[in-house]
Amino acid sequence: QVQLVESGGGLVQAGGSLSVSCAASGRTFSSYVMGWFRQAPGKEREFVAAISGSGSNTYYADSVKGRFTISRDNAKNTVYLQMNSLKPEDTAVYYCAAKSTKVLFTTARFYDYWGQGTQVTVSS
Repeated sequence: QVQLVESGGGLVQAGGSLSVSCAASGRTFSSYVMGWFRQAPGKEREFVAAISGSGSNTYYADSVKGRFTISRDNAKNTVYLQMNSLKPEDTAVYYCAAKSTKVLFTTARFYDYWGQGTQVTVSS
């Protein structure tokens, strides 16, 4: 069982930066692919980024590529999402997710564990 707790959301102006974190419980964190997803009001949950257990492989949605960076610190059981050049359309609740696999899944239903989410609001 893995428990995930996000933190670091908030309000930022367009063009600004924000970092969100996800702390995981458990002793096998490095065996989990970690993903970030987001969900805006009235929209489906969408993939943002994923990172392999070792951190050597990452994958991004086209909408955030070049602006967001996913990383992880396995010693701290934490995954991060650094968000730069934020746009109003990035406004959403951001969720981290985990799955014990070597595949960087981009579909939410394949992930087994989810955090409670953290709100990110980008004002224009």
